Amino acid sequence: MVNETPEPLRAPQTSQLRPDAAKPDAADRLGTEPVGRLLLRFSIPSIGGMVLNALYNVVDRIFVGRGVDEIALGGISLVMPLMTLSMAFAMLFGIGAANMISMRMGQGKRGDAENALNHCFFLLITVGLLTTALELTLLDPLLALLGAQDGSAAIAYARRYYRIILIGQVFFQLSFGLSHCSRAQGFPIMSLLSMVFGAGLNSILDPIFIFGFGWGVEGAAIATIISQFCAAIWILSFSFSGKALIRLRPKTLTPSFGIVKTIAAFGSASALLQFAMSAVQLLLNSSMGWYGEAALNVANGGDIALSGMTIINSFTMFILMPVFGINQGAQPVLGYNYGAKKFDRVRRAYFLAVLAATCICTAGFIVTRFFPVFIIRLFVPDGSPALMSITSFALRTALLALPLNGFQIVSSNMFAVTGRPKVSILLAMLRQIILLAPCILIFGKLWGLRGVIIAMPTADTISVSITAIMIFLEFRASDARQQAHPKR
Repeated sequence: MVNETPEPLRAPQTSQLRPDAAKPDAADRLGTEPVGRLLLRFSIPSIGGMVLNALYNVVDRIFVGRGVDEIALGGISLVMPLMTLSMAFAMLFGIGAANMISMRMGQGKRGDAENALNHCFFLLITVGLLTTALELTLLDPLLALLGAQDGSAAIAYARRYYRIILIGQVFFQLSFGLSHCSRAQGFPIMSLLSMVFGAGLNSILDPIFIFGFGWGVEGAAIATIISQFCAAIWILSFSFSGKALIRLRPKTLTPSFGIVKTIAAFGSASALLQFAMSAVQLLLNSSMGWYGEAALNVANGGDIALSGMTIINSFTMFILMPVFGINQGAQPVLGYNYGAKKFDRVRRAYFLAVLAATCICTAGFIVTRFFPVFIIRLFVPDGSPALMSITSFALRTALLALPLNGFQIVSSNMFAVTGRPKVSILLAMLRQIILLAPCILIFGKLWGLRGVIIAMPTADTISVSITAIMIFLEFRASDARQQAHPKR
């Protein structure tokens, strides 16, 4: 956790932002255009980008389930904690730099914003290469720790898939991290196009490599890394070009440990949530594998339970990615206006983001109520009776509190965007570590496989209740700040 005393925030001076100050640029409009219009303009491309980003994993799983077998789905589930870990680093530096860029632009400090982008670029490359080398070296010991039971047929699929995914890990981190920075400057379409190219290419290559060439899980992995490479080239070409408001200029980097700390502080909530998700995914894999053997009473029962959890996670990802897109779309609006001390606009943006996120989560909840079999057969048209039974129950039970998740995600991120990472970290960790992990352990001991599944909505409900209290207290404090800085 980073402790930093933030410098006093000042209202933006338009003359500092651009010589032709009479012409408001993409950053200036964040403080003047109607909040609802801004959220639509930024969130729609962000939602599209995050949905397309989800397709990297979801499309792989659909084609693996249809083109290989249901046990292969369990193999992909085994390596999900490691893939989530990679996304955590991309979020730490990408979202952290994006938050710093939008706030510094709101303060009129464009030079500081550019230096934050340069730091983000080098941090993403360095960490991406280091983690790739480390995981390739320790791949077999890591796979042994990922939750597969003795004799698991899924672990061979996991090894074949993930050793290829690791080769393209740095491309994923660059494309994902720098997309956040482009969006923070007021260019959400550029981020969207990066995802369109990558996910679109992945969706084309997957069936070719899996069905056409018969490459199985290796084909899915090769399609993914080719797509991630193309997405990285796209966003890098924009970041280096004169079209960007804040250009990437590695030669002008002024190394500063203080900037690294600030980026880490701003991105810590989202990153720690991903780190926590990785740990909980590992615990879930172990619990599903362990209790699945006993509960399903079939050969490879643990692998089948893992495959069912893969389907649930894929569906949940597809629902929550638009919510993260709303979060990203709201981020520059919240950050800029908080930096400019326009607290009434911060509040309007927050409530509109919560409303939109809740609508999406509620729609996903309704689908689980009425179409659970359709969701399962999308991945495995000929799923075994054991897989159909446990996955249908899990879809209906694990996602009982799904309508509340939008509020939790947007509220946690708001504290990070407005410069209070400690509160944001607490809320981000609340569900994943403080509540969910103990619930899995306790309920699993009491009720086995079904107890592990029941733990999820239980943790969701408690964490949302605590977050609601924190938000109430925050807006009471916001009222006091608004009186100190009346609406301009």
